[in-house]
Amino acid sequence: MRKVLVLGLVLLGLSACGSGTDTADAATPAAAPSASAGAVLTIKDPWVKAATAGTMTAAFGQLVNTSNTDVTIVKAASPASPMELHEMAMQDGKMVMRPKEGGFVIKAGGTHELSPGGDHLMLMKPAADIAPGDEVSFTLTLADGRTVPFTAIAKPFAGAGESYAPSPMGSMAS
Repeated sequence: MRKVLVLGLVLLGLSACGSGTDTADAATPAAAPSASAGAVLTIKDPWVKAATAGTMTAAFGQLVNTSNTDVTIVKAASPASPMELHEMAMQDGKMVMRPKEGGFVIKAGGTHELSPGGDHLMLMKPAADIAPGDEVSFTLTLADGRTVPFTAIAKPFAGAGESYAPSPMGSMAS
């Protein structure tokens, strides 16, 4: 059964670790680029890793700043789950996932990739299953208070066997 999660305000948050190829990509329809706040920011090819209820997952895509000034995303929100903006960083010789201090800055006319193993929008605890093909609504909040709503399609993604479950040391399994 295909579920559609209601469009709502979303703060910034995505995360994933590992890299790999998703063999199901060809079978999953691609989401269209989103509209943006006054055409300042768009999200190209947004998608979410399918997950079961209560299991951390992440959203990805390419953030495109179409303005002539830098844009900072300070939070993300979704009716599907509490969210955080996340990054992957080296800490004590290990790659760890952590909240992104200061948010994501997209330079004027530039792009910022949200990808498995890199910056992402983290869905901390989805209330319901997010199955392949589901549409998940998000809202990004910019530093100046403007918001950017978008919808992402859920896809199966095994990557390099990443896990979003927190470990005792805060590092991500790979």
